[in-house]
Amino acid sequence: MTNLKLICPVAGSVVLGMLTACQQKSGKEAPLNIVYIMTDDHTAQMMSCYDTRYIETPNLDRIAADGVRFTNSFVANSLSGPSRACMLTGKHSCGNRFFDNTTCVFDGSQQTFPKLLRKAGYQTALVGKWHLESLPTGFDYWEILPEQGDYYNPDFITMQNDTIPRHGYVTDIITDDAIDWMENGRDKDKPFCLLIHHKAIHRNWMADTTDLALYEDRDFPLPETFYDDYKGRPAAAAQEMGIAKDMDLIYDLKMLAPGKDSRLKERYEQFIGRMDKDQRAAWDRFYGPIIDDFIRKNPQGKELAEWKFQRYIKDYMKTVKSLDDNVGRVLDYLKEKGMLENTLVVYTSDQGFYMGEHGWFDKRFMYEESMRTPLIMRLPDGFDRRGDITELVQNIDYAPTFLELAGVRIPDDIHGVSLVPLLKGEHPDNWRTALYYHFYEYPAEHMVKRHYGIRTDRYKLIHFYNDIDEWELFDLENDPNELNNLYGTDGYDDITADLKRQMLALQEQYDDPVRFSPDRDRE
Repeated sequence: MTNLKLICPVAGSVVLGMLTACQQKSGKEAPLNIVYIMTDDHTAQMMSCYDTRYIETPNLDRIAADGVRFTNSFVANSLSGPSRACMLTGKHSCGNRFFDNTTCVFDGSQQTFPKLLRKAGYQTALVGKWHLESLPTGFDYWEILPEQGDYYNPDFITMQNDTIPRHGYVTDIITDDAIDWMENGRDKDKPFCLLIHHKAIHRNWMADTTDLALYEDRDFPLPETFYDDYKGRPAAAAQEMGIAKDMDLIYDLKMLAPGKDSRLKERYEQFIGRMDKDQRAAWDRFYGPIIDDFIRKNPQGKELAEWKFQRYIKDYMKTVKSLDDNVGRVLDYLKEKGMLENTLVVYTSDQGFYMGEHGWFDKRFMYEESMRTPLIMRLPDGFDRRGDITELVQNIDYAPTFLELAGVRIPDDIHGVSLVPLLKGEHPDNWRTALYYHFYEYPAEHMVKRHYGIRTDRYKLIHFYNDIDEWELFDLENDPNELNNLYGTDGYDDITADLKRQMLALQEQYDDPVRFSPDRDRE
């Protein structure tokens, strides 16, 4: 069987030699710094370096233009907490034991890449969203949001375990703190790894008051799968994340009015209750006329579904706008301080998100829009690669990449593989040919069934299990929207059998206790 994992153990002396050569070329002697910017639920459809249909993101595009854009970047478990645990440990959920957001607490005593970097002499810092239940470990400095955090005047938990209120908009505050640590909080004689983890663009997409009026002059086309009927895909039909039926008019779409109620009204009132007088006045000034117009027109059926889509996508884009502006602030700071050419800048999200595809918002499924995640990197001197990287990569690969760049030996138990060869312009013959995925959180919010699966360049095989036993097979070349389930169709037996063999090999490689059983499959 083809080796599905690139094994690239590199001795520390070899890596340090490579880094020294890079540093001599750039005229710098300090080891490389790492600035890792991660957002929540930011999908590639909403970055203009990936997709020009919706929004312009000039600062994110700067990263891609000055470096590389990964066109086949995916996550191992499309859910916030588990995805973050995969990133920190370089392991699938079955390896780091953080399976879902409802039952798990991250074991902070386990091996993570910040701990290994710190041991090697790096300063490590984390600012923003954590969402792993336990407090961070392995960082010289951290300040995090409780749980999901708030968009307006958020609280932060400090290293002294105090919870302190901060005034302002959360994306600005996180960026302020990150820049302040780089300027005033670190030892400037040492290399650093800074994790900037934003709350944006998480539900319920509350934009900064300065951006509320943006995009209101445009209507956006519905995705071609907006009215998907889920034929042949019972697990897809069973979810509770439809824009038409599940998106809350008050909590998600801000239609708060006297006499109007919803399941999530109280939570929304808590959010806007955090605003100061001026923030609330600007909020009401913008949404008031929209609420009045909505009540007057009282849309129903398809008209209501499409109205909800337009409001959702515009609020989402406005939240992206502030994020893009703040990424620009970080890039400008690094340039001003002369650090940009000696710093790897990474931008990604904890997973993708549905912008109306299949009629959905949220993530969780192994389908393309949520399994995919944007990944762009601005490369330091010594790395000449530019443009697109097309190899299959996953968020378990970030940890070994950072370790190799820092000259730290990659532990044998890490599931991911270093992306450094790709950043150097190489195309290793033994690069992985398939990715493994496993989603565990059910029953829970949005009611997406548990499932695992495998994705190759062309095919995707998914098994929904637990209270359901359904298989799905998609030909991504001929059916990129994943509408036609080919499992059990004549002519696909050999392809299905080969995918099952590859999938079982990955489950065994990663020691996933929940596995496909070939014996049962033959029954």
